[in-house]
Amino acid sequence: METLLQAIDHLYPDMVRWRRYLHQHPELSYAERETAAFVARHLQDWGLEVSTVPGCHGLIGRLRGRGSGPTVALRADMDALPIQDEKQCEYSSLTAGVMHACGHDAHTTVLLGVARAMSLHRDLLHGDVVFLFQHAEEVSPGGANTMIAAGAFDGVDYVYGIHLWAPFPVGSAYCRAGPMMAAADEFDITVQGRGGHGGLPHETVDSIIVASQLVVNLQTIVSRSVDPTQPCVVSVGSFHSGTGFNVIAEQAELKGTVRTYDPELRSRIQHRMAQIIGHTGSMFGADVRFDYKLGYPPVVNDKGEVERFFRAGGKVIDVQESPLIMAGEDFAYYLQHCKGCFMFVGAGNAAEGIIYPHHHPRFDIDESAMRDAARLFISMVWDCQLAGA
Repeated sequence: METLLQAIDHLYPDMVRWRRYLHQHPELSYAERETAAFVARHLQDWGLEVSTVPGCHGLIGRLRGRGSGPTVALRADMDALPIQDEKQCEYSSLTAGVMHACGHDAHTTVLLGVARAMSLHRDLLHGDVVFLFQHAEEVSPGGANTMIAAGAFDGVDYVYGIHLWAPFPVGSAYCRAGPMMAAADEFDITVQGRGGHGGLPHETVDSIIVASQLVVNLQTIVSRSVDPTQPCVVSVGSFHSGTGFNVIAEQAELKGTVRTYDPELRSRIQHRMAQIIGHTGSMFGADVRFDYKLGYPPVVNDKGEVERFFRAGGKVIDVQESPLIMAGEDFAYYLQHCKGCFMFVGAGNAAEGIIYPHHHPRFDIDESAMRDAARLFISMVWDCQLAGA
């Protein structure tokens, strides 16, 4: 394993260069054409077998090991976000309104680094390694199921994923057995009132008043309808209505998300939302449409693979038990097909000003976290294949 770890150290300058190129050229979900071409070109040059995913930009790279041990899949996501990059640095996004604000450029780079290191020393591998470069993690329904349908898991025994995580300090890694990341659902509420003159509100049904009351009423679900010991979030993230200062708006729209871990609670919240929305609309005489879309299920890590994380990962980085994270991840679908775990690697560095959260226009990472993540991947694969799992 030491040979592979040393290879990552030697590749680190290349990894920084790759990451900065990708950071300058972000592409949105389902539009990762040039990113995928960049990845495919490198994988093919290094002698990996590369296949594309029909109808999208996902890639599957396979490296044949010399031994007959288990086949391990490693996954990186590639898509960016519709956010204007506000960083003042040499590698800030060159695409207006699009940036890598969640670290997927670094995830792609980490997996490229691991693929290159292993391709140089494939004789050390005790089984095959499959590299999953996934499109469209950021938007539902996500790219994971498409990758699975394309055969990404044919013959795969174990799967691991890493997310560089700015809230955690560089030099650390986190994981936990069982549920670790939440189910991530979406909702859309449209309030249909009756518009009119701002000076004659009694002749109208004010959609803004109704929608505002809905925002307040929905907050009572977590505080009054859910056991306080159960993790749960109901967040309204978008409120749009109105066209003029003296016009009572006829329509208002709310969008938001629900995050849960428990399937029964997930269903119960949807039912409770429908009750509150229906009664609130009736109270004001407004018609309200409620659409609820189930998103990614919770990320549930295999207990044995988390034990591997602490055993093998602890050889290359400081490992800690992760808290519950209310963000969602379609890596959850991979864990429904085979054993594995999803891990966080710290990428924050307050001393260097790397303090902004994910999805912030000034988001960045401590790039040394990419080396940490690559070393963690290698240690997990090595332990898995050497043990014959």
